[in-house]
Amino acid sequence: WEVPYLPIDPAHVGRTYQDVIRVNSQSGKGGVAYVMKNNFGLDLPRRLQIEFSQVIQSITDEGGEIVPETIKKTFDETYLHTTQPFAYLGHKSNFDSESSDLSTVTATLNVSGEEKTITGEGNGPLSAFKSALAEGCGLDLTLVDYQEHAVGTGADAAAAAYVEIEAADRSVHWGVGLHPNIVTASFHALLSAINRSANN
Repeated sequence: WEVPYLPIDPAHVGRTYQDVIRVNSQSGKGGVAYVMKNNFGLDLPRRLQIEFSQVIQSITDEGGEIVPETIKKTFDETYLHTTQPFAYLGHKSNFDSESSDLSTVTATLNVSGEEKTITGEGNGPLSAFKSALAEGCGLDLTLVDYQEHAVGTGADAAAAAYVEIEAADRSVHWGVGLHPNIVTASFHALLSAINRSANN
């Protein structure tokens, strides 16, 4: 067991190597990505790692080290608790392979405090939801990247969805969604990105 900067094996004092992982202003995106994946099961796409590590960097520049729980709390506040101006309330979708390859989505949103129902079609649920937002809310955006993976196993499993958009002003924003249903997670992720764009 040879690690030059740890004089003892953490197991000798009842700890694990995970317990001694710390993130500071010198850690970079690798340290933040490691903590998010190993502590919380979130395998962030590379460009999202870069974006989020800059958020953490601004915190560590002010106060030194940051513990995993603070990293997760910051992640949740930055990407998951973004409900203004668009909050997801529910949706219905259907896919009719007999007549076409199109999905239809009807979604209900809270838009700046008012309930609104929108409908759109696309070559999959996320594309249909994007079309519904364009037609029903006048949102002009481009989907740049979409990634997903499972978090956990069995009955407690959830889906993590990551969406990168380019807004009408050419700015690029990431959004994240976590939900037991992957389609719902992707809708949350798209709204997260849109809300972050609107609030920047």
